Amino acid sequence: MRGLWILFGALVLAEIGYPLAGGRTRAALVVATVVAGYLLSVLHAWTTRGPRTAAALIAVTTAGGLLVEAVGRVTGVPFGDYDYTGALGPRLLGVPLVIPLAWTWMAWPAWVAAGRLTKTAPARIGVAGLGLASWDLFLDPQMVSEGYWQWSGTATALPGVPGIPVTNYAGWLVVATAMMALLRLAGGPDRPGADAPMHALYLWTYASSVLAHAVFLGLPASAAWGAVGMGLVAIPLAVRLWRS
Repeated sequence: MRGLWILFGALVLAEIGYPLAGGRTRAALVVATVVAGYLLSVLHAWTTRGPRTAAALIAVTTAGGLLVEAVGRVTGVPFGDYDYTGALGPRLLGVPLVIPLAWTWMAWPAWVAAGRLTKTAPARIGVAGLGLASWDLFLDPQMVSEGYWQWSGTATALPGVPGIPVTNYAGWLVVATAMMALLRLAGGPDRPGADAPMHALYLWTYASSVLAHAVFLGLPASAAWGAVGMGLVAIPLAVRLWRS
Protein backbone atom coordinates (compact mmCIF):
# COMPACT_ATOMS: atom_id res chain seq x y z
CA MET A 1 0.00 0.00 0.00
CA ARG A 2 2.90 2.35 0.69
CA GLY A 3 4.00 2.07 -2.93
CA LEU A 4 0.57 3.18 -4.10
CA TRP A 5 0.74 6.31 -1.97
CA ILE A 6 4.23 7.06 -3.30
CA LEU A 7 2.87 6.88 -6.85
CA PHE A 8 0.00 9.11 -5.85
CA GLY A 9 2.47 11.62 -4.42
CA ALA A 10 4.47 11.57 -7.67
CA LEU A 11 1.30 12.23 -9.65
CA VAL A 12 0.37 15.15 -7.40
CA LEU A 13 3.82 16.70 -7.78
CA ALA A 14 3.70 16.35 -11.58
CA GLU A 15 0.29 18.01 -11.71
CA ILE A 16 1.40 20.84 -9.43
CA GLY A 17 4.35 21.42 -11.74
CA TYR A 18 2.20 21.48 -14.90
CA PRO A 19 0.88 25.07 -14.70
CA LEU A 20 4.30 26.30 -13.62
CA ALA A 21 6.05 24.88 -16.70
CA GLY A 22 5.74 25.43 -20.43
CA GLY A 23 6.58 23.99 -23.81
CA ARG A 24 8.24 20.58 -23.86
CA THR A 25 8.53 20.48 -20.08
CA ARG A 26 4.77 20.87 -19.74
CA ALA A 27 4.16 18.10 -22.29
CA ALA A 28 6.63 15.87 -20.43
CA LEU A 29 4.72 16.49 -17.20
CA VAL A 30 1.51 15.41 -18.95
CA VAL A 31 3.16 12.12 -19.89
CA ALA A 32 4.62 11.69 -16.40
CA THR A 33 1.24 12.31 -14.80
CA VAL A 34 -0.51 9.80 -17.02
CA VAL A 35 2.13 7.12 -16.50
CA ALA A 36 2.01 7.58 -12.73
CA GLY A 37 -1.79 7.44 -12.77
CA TYR A 38 -1.78 4.37 -14.98
CA LEU A 39 0.63 2.48 -12.75
CA LEU A 40 -1.30 3.55 -9.67
CA SER A 41 -4.63 2.29 -11.02
CA VAL A 42 -3.31 -1.00 -12.43
CA LEU A 43 -1.27 -1.81 -9.33
CA HIS A 44 -4.20 -1.00 -7.07
CA ALA A 45 -6.44 -3.30 -9.10
CA TRP A 46 -3.79 -6.05 -8.91
CA THR A 47 -3.07 -5.78 -5.20
CA THR A 48 -6.67 -5.42 -4.03
CA ARG A 49 -8.62 -7.54 -6.56
CA GLY A 50 -5.98 -9.80 -8.08
CA PRO A 51 -4.26 -10.32 -11.43
CA ARG A 52 -7.47 -11.32 -13.23
CA THR A 53 -9.06 -7.96 -12.45
CA ALA A 54 -5.90 -6.05 -13.38
CA ALA A 55 -5.72 -7.92 -16.69
CA ALA A 56 -9.38 -7.15 -17.38
CA LEU A 57 -8.79 -3.48 -16.59
CA ILE A 58 -5.92 -3.34 -19.09
CA ALA A 59 -7.86 -5.24 -21.76
CA VAL A 60 -11.01 -3.14 -21.44
CA THR A 61 -9.58 0.33 -20.86
CA THR A 62 -6.04 0.33 -22.28
CA ALA A 63 -6.56 -1.88 -25.32
CA GLY A 64 -10.16 -0.72 -25.64
CA GLY A 65 -9.13 2.91 -25.28
CA LEU A 66 -6.55 2.54 -28.04
CA LEU A 67 -9.08 0.86 -30.33
CA VAL A 68 -11.81 3.45 -29.85
CA GLU A 69 -9.35 6.34 -30.27
CA ALA A 70 -7.87 4.81 -33.44
CA VAL A 71 -11.33 4.30 -34.92
CA GLY A 72 -12.48 7.71 -33.73
CA ARG A 73 -9.71 9.72 -35.35
CA VAL A 74 -10.22 7.98 -38.69
CA THR A 75 -14.03 7.86 -38.83
CA GLY A 76 -15.16 10.66 -36.53
CA VAL A 77 -17.22 8.14 -34.54
CA PRO A 78 -18.03 8.37 -31.66
CA PHE A 79 -16.32 11.63 -30.66
CA GLY A 80 -16.27 13.79 -33.77
CA ASP A 81 -13.64 14.93 -36.26
CA TYR A 82 -10.30 15.37 -34.47
CA ASP A 83 -6.63 14.47 -34.72
CA TYR A 84 -3.53 14.54 -32.56
CA THR A 85 -0.48 16.73 -32.99
CA GLY A 86 3.00 15.37 -32.35
CA ALA A 87 3.39 16.94 -28.90
CA LEU A 88 2.58 13.88 -26.80
CA GLY A 89 5.21 11.54 -28.17
CA PRO A 90 5.18 8.24 -30.08
CA ARG A 91 1.98 7.00 -31.69
CA LEU A 92 0.39 3.65 -32.44
CA LEU A 93 -2.37 3.57 -35.06
CA GLY A 94 -2.12 7.35 -35.11
CA VAL A 95 -2.83 7.63 -31.38
CA PRO A 96 -0.19 8.83 -28.88
CA LEU A 97 0.69 5.89 -26.63
CA VAL A 98 -0.10 7.97 -23.57
CA ILE A 99 -3.79 8.33 -24.54
CA PRO A 100 -4.99 4.76 -23.86
CA LEU A 101 -3.04 4.86 -20.59
CA ALA A 102 -5.12 7.89 -19.60
CA TRP A 103 -8.34 5.94 -20.11
CA THR A 104 -7.13 3.35 -17.59
CA TRP A 105 -5.80 5.96 -15.19
CA MET A 106 -9.25 7.44 -14.59
CA ALA A 107 -11.48 4.46 -15.38
CA TRP A 108 -10.42 2.49 -12.31
CA PRO A 109 -10.93 5.23 -9.67
CA ALA A 110 -14.28 6.04 -11.30
CA TRP A 111 -15.26 2.36 -10.98
CA VAL A 112 -14.11 2.20 -7.35
CA ALA A 113 -15.85 5.47 -6.46
CA ALA A 114 -19.11 4.25 -7.99
CA GLY A 115 -18.89 1.12 -5.85
CA ARG A 116 -18.92 3.29 -2.75
CA LEU A 117 -21.99 5.19 -3.93
CA THR A 118 -24.28 2.48 -5.37
CA LYS A 119 -25.79 -0.85 -4.41
CA THR A 120 -26.81 -2.44 -7.72
CA ALA A 121 -24.79 -3.40 -10.79
CA PRO A 122 -26.76 -1.23 -13.27
CA ALA A 123 -26.48 1.81 -10.98
CA ARG A 124 -22.77 1.25 -10.53
CA ILE A 125 -22.17 0.98 -14.27
CA GLY A 126 -24.08 4.20 -14.88
CA VAL A 127 -22.39 6.18 -12.11
CA ALA A 128 -18.93 4.88 -13.04
CA GLY A 129 -19.52 5.75 -16.69
CA LEU A 130 -20.56 9.26 -15.69
CA GLY A 131 -17.61 9.51 -13.33
CA LEU A 132 -15.16 8.77 -16.13
CA ALA A 133 -16.88 10.67 -18.95
CA SER A 134 -17.33 13.86 -16.92
CA TRP A 135 -13.55 14.06 -16.46
CA ASP A 136 -13.36 15.01 -20.13
CA LEU A 137 -15.09 18.29 -19.32
CA PHE A 138 -11.69 19.22 -17.91
CA LEU A 139 -9.43 17.14 -20.13
CA ASP A 140 -10.42 18.19 -23.63
CA PRO A 141 -10.42 21.98 -23.09
CA GLN A 142 -7.06 21.78 -21.35
CA MET A 143 -5.39 19.59 -23.96
CA VAL A 144 -6.85 21.53 -26.90
CA SER A 145 -5.69 24.83 -25.42
CA GLU A 146 -2.16 23.39 -25.27
CA GLY A 147 -2.31 22.16 -28.87
CA TYR A 148 -2.01 18.46 -28.03
CA TRP A 149 -4.96 17.66 -30.28
CA GLN A 150 -7.38 19.66 -32.38
CA TRP A 151 -10.94 19.51 -33.69
CA SER A 152 -12.25 20.22 -37.18
CA GLY A 153 -15.56 21.71 -38.23
CA THR A 154 -17.99 24.06 -36.53
CA ALA A 155 -20.17 21.69 -34.54
CA THR A 156 -22.17 22.90 -31.54
CA ALA A 157 -19.97 23.41 -28.46
CA LEU A 158 -20.65 24.06 -24.79
CA PRO A 159 -20.98 27.77 -23.92
CA GLY A 160 -17.58 29.19 -23.11
CA VAL A 161 -15.71 26.15 -24.44
CA PRO A 162 -15.45 26.74 -28.20
CA GLY A 163 -13.98 24.31 -30.68
CA ILE A 164 -14.94 21.06 -28.92
CA PRO A 165 -18.21 19.55 -30.14
CA VAL A 166 -20.89 18.43 -27.71
CA THR A 167 -20.87 15.10 -29.57
CA ASN A 168 -17.43 14.49 -28.07
CA TYR A 169 -18.81 14.46 -24.53
CA ALA A 170 -21.72 12.28 -25.59
CA GLY A 171 -19.27 9.87 -27.20
CA TRP A 172 -17.24 9.77 -24.02
CA LEU A 173 -20.33 8.88 -22.00
CA VAL A 174 -21.26 6.04 -24.35
CA VAL A 175 -17.74 4.61 -24.45
CA ALA A 176 -17.15 5.04 -20.70
CA THR A 177 -20.43 3.31 -19.84
CA ALA A 178 -19.65 0.43 -22.21
CA MET A 179 -16.21 0.05 -20.61
CA MET A 180 -17.78 -0.10 -17.15
CA ALA A 181 -20.29 -2.71 -18.28
CA LEU A 182 -17.40 -4.87 -19.49
CA LEU A 183 -15.35 -4.18 -16.38
CA ARG A 184 -18.29 -5.32 -14.25
CA LEU A 185 -17.66 -8.86 -15.49
CA ALA A 186 -14.25 -8.99 -13.80
CA GLY A 187 -14.20 -6.11 -11.35
CA GLY A 188 -13.68 -8.35 -8.33
CA PRO A 189 -15.19 -7.89 -4.87
CA ASP A 190 -14.94 -4.45 -3.33
CA ARG A 191 -12.48 -3.87 -0.51
CA PRO A 192 -13.44 -0.53 1.03
CA GLY A 193 -10.59 -0.62 3.51
CA ALA A 194 -8.04 -0.84 0.71
CA ASP A 195 -9.60 1.65 -1.70
CA ALA A 196 -8.42 4.89 -0.08
CA PRO A 197 -5.77 5.57 -2.78
CA MET A 198 -8.43 5.46 -5.51
CA HIS A 199 -10.79 7.67 -3.56
CA ALA A 200 -7.95 10.14 -3.06
CA LEU A 201 -7.03 9.97 -6.76
CA TYR A 202 -10.57 10.69 -7.91
CA LEU A 203 -11.14 13.54 -5.46
CA TRP A 204 -7.71 15.07 -6.08
CA THR A 205 -8.29 14.99 -9.83
CA TYR A 206 -11.60 16.75 -9.38
CA ALA A 207 -10.48 19.44 -6.93
CA SER A 208 -7.13 20.15 -8.61
CA SER A 209 -8.78 20.40 -12.04
CA VAL A 210 -11.32 22.94 -10.83
CA LEU A 211 -8.56 25.01 -9.23
CA ALA A 212 -6.13 24.76 -12.15
CA HIS A 213 -8.70 25.67 -14.80
CA ALA A 214 -10.17 28.52 -12.78
CA VAL A 215 -6.94 30.08 -11.50
CA PHE A 216 -3.84 28.93 -13.37
CA LEU A 217 -4.85 27.91 -16.90
CA GLY A 218 -7.26 30.70 -17.80
CA LEU A 219 -10.14 28.31 -18.54
CA PRO A 220 -12.98 29.47 -16.27
CA ALA A 221 -15.78 27.99 -18.39
CA SER A 222 -14.34 24.48 -18.35
CA ALA A 223 -13.69 24.90 -14.62
CA ALA A 224 -17.41 25.53 -14.17
CA TRP A 225 -18.60 22.76 -16.49
CA GLY A 226 -16.23 20.26 -14.93
CA ALA A 227 -17.09 21.34 -11.40
CA VAL A 228 -20.75 20.58 -12.08
CA GLY A 229 -20.33 17.46 -14.24
CA MET A 230 -17.61 15.59 -12.37
CA GLY A 231 -19.02 16.96 -9.13
CA LEU A 232 -22.08 14.74 -9.61
CA VAL A 233 -19.84 11.86 -8.54
CA ALA A 234 -17.00 13.54 -6.65
CA ILE A 235 -19.12 15.54 -4.21
CA PRO A 236 -21.34 12.61 -3.10
CA LEU A 237 -18.18 10.52 -2.75
CA ALA A 238 -16.55 13.14 -0.54
CA VAL A 239 -19.69 13.39 1.59
CA ARG A 240 -19.95 9.62 1.94
CA LEU A 241 -16.31 9.30 2.96
CA TRP A 242 -16.59 12.19 5.42
CA ARG A 243 -19.67 10.71 7.08
CA SER A 244 -18.02 7.32 7.44
